[in-house]
Order: sequence, then structure tokens, then C-alpha cells
Amino acid sequence: METSKATGNTNSKEEWYNQDAKEIKRLVGDFLRENLKLELSETKTLISHSRTEAARFLGYDIVVLNNNQKLDRRGHRSINGQIGLKVPPDVVKSKCARFLFHGKPIHRAELIHDSVFSLMAHYQQEFRGIVEYYRLAFNLHQLNRLKWVMERSLTQTLARKLRISVSTIYRRYQTTLQTRNGSYIGLQVTVERGEGQKPLIANWGGISLKRNMKAVLNDSPLQVIGPRAELERRLLANICELCGSQENVQVHHVRALKDLQKEGRTSPPYWVQIMAARQRKTLVVCQKCHMDIHAGRATQKN
Repeated sequence: METSKATGNTNSKEEWYNQDAKEIKRLVGDFLRENLKLELSETKTLISHSRTEAARFLGYDIVVLNNNQKLDRRGHRSINGQIGLKVPPDVVKSKCARFLFHGKPIHRAELIHDSVFSLMAHYQQEFRGIVEYYRLAFNLHQLNRLKWVMERSLTQTLARKLRISVSTIYRRYQTTLQTRNGSYIGLQVTVERGEGQKPLIANWGGISLKRNMKAVLNDSPLQVIGPRAELERRLLANICELCGSQENVQVHHVRALKDLQKEGRTSPPYWVQIMAARQRKTLVVCQKCHMDIHAGRATQKN
């Protein structure tokens, strides 16, 4: 009898919480409709049980943590009831799917005509963008699966391009990468330039999968589209695309082309006009022009 009574109390409490959540959802919907002229999506606005289900938001799974084995220094349970962010399993699966065929890693035929430098930079940039987006997740280590799949795809693509074996790719490009988070075994390709100039270096690996609670979430993660060989050619040309100088050539980046359009700016500077006309988020410039850009000084073509 006592067990039945306890079960009944639990069920009634859960029903009360469910009704309360539905009422809050209704009030939010009314507010959005009446004040902001917005409609609440019934298919996307779901009520989930926090202990057994996850709520999806901006690609993250939001869960309530519950683990009696996690104790603090005083022996008290330390994480129960706290909110946690997870990398959803289906996200890892979908990201891996682009590099798989019948469940096995495969080369990417559309990238074979790129240079080795561009290929490695492309894979690294794509993986880094995904990792940085999910840097807040406590299970970020789940992306190890994606790293393994992408690395196999990268080495197979390089092997297909160079017409050598995957093991030869590892012997040729494998190295130890030194980062601020420690040493990692990865791949590296170096493109030598003229005398007195630093070589171009592209890496694969060396990206930590350690959670960062202070990371800033960018809800427009980097999308790597198209070949990267063009940037390599522009760097190897070693010419500032603003003034024509060949001294200390480097690359200026913007996060998105829309960032070039600033409110209140009547006449965009020359460097903005160049990037907008080319529809490129990179501009090869000398050190002086680069400093002028960041300082807001005028840059003009000689």
C-alpha cells in the first residue's frame, strides 16, 4: 500500500509539472503572437522530461546531469541537477557520413585536383570549425570518431592524388605537432617560398578536444566550401593585393562577407571594395597595409 501511494504521488507530481510546462508554453506563445507578431512552432517547441530526454537547441543537446558517482572533496554529489550541453550522437553520425561509403572512410574525389597543402588545410579548417562550435559540450571527446574518419578520408584522398599508398602518406607527412595544449601526432606539409620568406605550413591534427566552459558560441559555424588552391597561389605570388609590396606578406581574414558592411559607413575603404568585389574572405597584404586595416587608416593602391 505504501509503495502504491508513493508511486501515485510521483505520478501526480509529474502530471502537475507537465501541466505547468504546457501552461508556460501557452503563455510564451501568446506573448510572441500578441507582442512580436511571431508564431511558436509546435514541431520545434517540445516539452521534454529533463531526466530522461534532451532538449535540442542550436545543435546542442541540453540535459540535466545526474551521476551519483561524481563527488566533491566533501563527499557530496556534485553534478546532480546541473544543466549540461552535449554533442548529439546524430550530429557526429551526420558529420561522419560525408566521409563514409558503406560505413567505411573514403577519399573525396572533388578535392583530388587541389594541392597537398590546400587539401590538408581544407580538412583541418573543416574539423576545427566543428570542434570550436561544440567547445562547450562536456562530451566533446565524442568527436574523436569524426577525427578518425576525417583523417582516414584525408590520407586516402592524398594517396589517390599522389598515386601512392596510405602508409607512404604517413611516412612522408607524419610529424609531432607542438601546441599550447601539448604534443600531438599529426600530419604536416610545408611549401617553401623565396629566400628570406617563411614557408607555408598546413597541418592536420593538434586540435584539443578539451571542453572550454568560457568558449563563445558562434551560431554561424564556419562552412568550408570549394577548393583552397587559390589562396595558396596568392600567397606564393608574394605580392600585396593593395599596394603591390613584396615585404612581409600575410593574410587578412574576415569571419563573413557580411561583416564588411558596417552601418553608418558611407564610402567603404579600398580593401573592403576589393574583398567585396572578389567575394573573398581573405586578402593577401603586406604588414604595413595589414596594420593600416586594423587601425582603420586609409589604404590606397599605389
